[in-house]
Amino acid sequence: MVVGGAELEVSIDIDQTQLLYLRTRPHFCSAWLQIYIGVVMIIDTHPTHSLAPLLQWLHRLLAWQVQVTRATYAALADDAYRGLYLPDQEIDILCADWPALSAELQHMRTELAEERAALAAEQRSAAEAGLSLPLEQLRRRFNLSLFEVDVVLLALAPEIDSRYERLYGYVQDDVTRKRPTVELALRLLCPDPAERHAARAQLADGAPLISAQLVRLEPDAQRPHGSLLRAISLDERMVTELIGQPLLDQALALWVKPLQPRHTLDDMVGDGAWLAQTQQFVLQHPNGLVLGLYGGYGSGRRMLTEALAHAAARPVLEVDATAALGCALEPEEALMRLRREAQLRAAVLLFRSVGPWLNETAHSRWRSAWLSLLERYQGLTVLALDQPLEAHGWLRETTYLYRVVPDLAYSQRERLWQRWLAPAIPDAATLRQLSSTFRLSGGQIVDAVTMAQSLARWRTGSGDAVPTPAELFAACRAQSSGRMADLAQKIVPVYSWDDLVLPAEHLQQLQEICVQMRQRRMVLEEWGFERHLANGKGINVLFAGQSGTGKTMAAEVIAAELGLELYRVDLSSLVSKYIGETEKNLDRIFQAAREANAILFFDEADAIFGKRSEVKDAHDRYANIEVGYLLQKMEAYDGMVILATNLRKNMDDAFVRRLHMAIDFPFPEETDRLRIWQHVFPSLAPRAQDLDLSFLARQFRLAGGNIRNIALLSAFLAAEDQQSISMAHVIRATRREYQKLGRLVTEADFGPYLELTRGNGQPGGVR
Repeated sequence: MVVGGAELEVSIDIDQTQLLYLRTRPHFCSAWLQIYIGVVMIIDTHPTHSLAPLLQWLHRLLAWQVQVTRATYAALADDAYRGLYLPDQEIDILCADWPALSAELQHMRTELAEERAALAAEQRSAAEAGLSLPLEQLRRRFNLSLFEVDVVLLALAPEIDSRYERLYGYVQDDVTRKRPTVELALRLLCPDPAERHAARAQLADGAPLISAQLVRLEPDAQRPHGSLLRAISLDERMVTELIGQPLLDQALALWVKPLQPRHTLDDMVGDGAWLAQTQQFVLQHPNGLVLGLYGGYGSGRRMLTEALAHAAARPVLEVDATAALGCALEPEEALMRLRREAQLRAAVLLFRSVGPWLNETAHSRWRSAWLSLLERYQGLTVLALDQPLEAHGWLRETTYLYRVVPDLAYSQRERLWQRWLAPAIPDAATLRQLSSTFRLSGGQIVDAVTMAQSLARWRTGSGDAVPTPAELFAACRAQSSGRMADLAQKIVPVYSWDDLVLPAEHLQQLQEICVQMRQRRMVLEEWGFERHLANGKGINVLFAGQSGTGKTMAAEVIAAELGLELYRVDLSSLVSKYIGETEKNLDRIFQAAREANAILFFDEADAIFGKRSEVKDAHDRYANIEVGYLLQKMEAYDGMVILATNLRKNMDDAFVRRLHMAIDFPFPEETDRLRIWQHVFPSLAPRAQDLDLSFLARQFRLAGGNIRNIALLSAFLAAEDQQSISMAHVIRATRREYQKLGRLVTEADFGPYLELTRGNGQPGGVR
C-alpha cells in the first residue's frame, strides 16, 4: 500500500492504541487503511471498546479547551493558584472584549466537529449491523440529539477514568469542580453563542435528559440559584448501562422482576383467533399501547405478555403494584426510575396486583404517578387485571385496549391435561371427566397436576408414581377459591347411591343430572350446541319435597359422583334490607362459586326465589327486581345450582320454567320406609334380635330424615345402657321424635310397644 508517497508493507497486527491514533489522523494513512481500521473497530464490540473512540474525541476536545484557556489567559493560565483568587490581570481580561480565537484553534474546532459527526455515523451503522453499542442504544431509545448524547459522555468520562476530574477542574478554573457543569457542557459542545442558547433548553428540568433521569443536575452549594453552575452527574444505574454491565436499579429490586420471554403464541392453548387478533393490534401500535387483560388466576395473562414480548424480541419487566407501596422512594421518583429502566431495556411492562393503584383516594399519589407513566411510556404496557377496567377516559394520551381473556373450552382443557400429565396420561374417560367437570384455568391445571403428583409420591414413596383418578379429582377440588368458605357452608359428601331410597324414576333423573355434567364437552362443543346457547350452559335443578325426604342427601350423592365440592348457601346472610346489597351478595356468591368449580345448594329456596308479587309500593318493586336479578345470575352461571324447597307451589313460575330439571321427592311409602330402616343402622352397630323393622315401617309414617334421627338417638340410648340397639331403645327414640313434631303418642301408632315409650326417667334405660 502507499502511505505518504512511499510504498510500504503494512502488518495486520495493530493494537487498539495504534488504531485510535490512526483513526484520528486520517491524513497519515491511505483510504484502504482507513476502511480497514473502521472495520476492525466495528468488529470490536466490547462496550468499553465502543466508547474508546468517543472518549478519545472528548480527550482532544478538552485539550482544545485547554489551549483556548491558555490563549485567553496567557501566563495566568498556568498560575499555580488560579481558581483560588482573582489577580488584577485576570480582572482586566474579564472586563475587556473576549479575544477572538486564532485561525488554528478555529480550524481545530471545525475538525473536531467533523470528527464527531463521523463517529456518530459510524456508531449508527454499527448498530444497524446488529452490534451492541450502549450509548447509541441510549440515543435511539430516548430519541436524543447529538448534543444530549455528548452531555451523557461528559458525565460518563470521570466514571471510567478519574483523570478527567482534574481536566474538568482545570478548564472550569476551579479544582473543586470534578464534574462538568452545565456551563462547561455548553461551552465545549456549542462553540456558537446562538447554538449554545438553543441547547440550554435541552438541560432544562422538563427536557428528556432530566425528566428521564439519564443525568442529574446537582445544585451548587454556594450558588443554589445558578443554573449554569449545576454539576452534571450519572447515578450508578446509568453508569452500569453505559459500560455494558446493566443491572436492575436496586431501588426497584423488591417489586420489579426482569423476565426473559420463554413462551410464544404457539405454546398457548386458547382461542387462536382471539390471540392472533390481540397480537395484530399490538403490532399496529409500536409507539405506545396499554393492554388491559382481565382474567382470573392462571388465565394466561402473563404467558400472553411473554408471547407478545417474544415476538418483538423484547424482555419483560413484571411489576408488583401492591409490593411497590412499601418502596422507600416517593411514588413519582419510583415510577420515574421504572420508566427509565423499561426504556433502557426496551422492555414490555407487565403490571399485576394494580388494585390499590386504582383507588382514587387511598393511594392517590401512586395512582397519579402511575397514570403519568402509562401516558408517557413509548412501548407496550400490559395490565393483568383482576377486576374489569374498561376505557372511560382515564387514559387520554395513549391507546388503551381492554380485553377479557376467554375461558378455556373443554377440548383446550383436555389438551392441557394431556400436556402436563404426559407421559402418564390417564384413560380417555378420565380426561373427558376432568375437562368437563372442572372449569380450571391453565395455571390451575398446572397446580392440580403438581399436587396430584405429590399425592401419588406420598402414597407410594416413589418419585415416578402415577396419580390415580381420585388423586387428580382431589387436586382439582383443592384449586377452589378460598372465598367460598366465607360465603357459604361446605358440605362434605358422606352418602352414595345405595343410601338413596327413592322410586326408580327419580333415581334415573338424578343420574341424568350427572350425565349432563360429564358429557358437556361432547354435546356443547363437539356437537355444536354451545353456539346456540348464549346463556344457560350450566345446570339448574329444583328439588321439591317435604323436609327429610332426601333432598340434601341427593345433592351430596351428586357432588360425590362428580367429584365436585358442595356448598350450602345461607340465605339469611344474603338478603339485606339495604337496596342493592342483596344483589352484591349474590354476585359474590356466584363469582366465588365459578372460581371454586362448586355446586351451589340453596336450601329453603322459596324464601328468596319465591313468587313475584303485585307491585303496591317501592318495597314490592325492589323485591321483584331482586328475583329478576337472581334469574339472570342463574342463567349466566355455567356450573350447577341445586335449589331445595319444601313448598314448590310458592316458587315463581317464570323461574321454574327456566330450570333444566325439577324433581319432586315423594314422601316414602311403607316399602320405601322399610328400605330406609334397613339401611339406617351401620353394619358395625350392634342390633338386638327383637328389632321389628317391618312394624316400624308400617306403623310410623315418617320421612327419611326423621328415621335417621330416631336411629341415632336409639344408638345413644343403647350405648348408655351398654346394650345392643333394641326395640325398646328405638320406641323410646320414636316417642321423642313424635314430641318434636308435635304429634300425639297413641296406642294406634305404637300398638303393643306403647308401654316401652314410658321409661323409668333415667337417661338410657327403658322399663
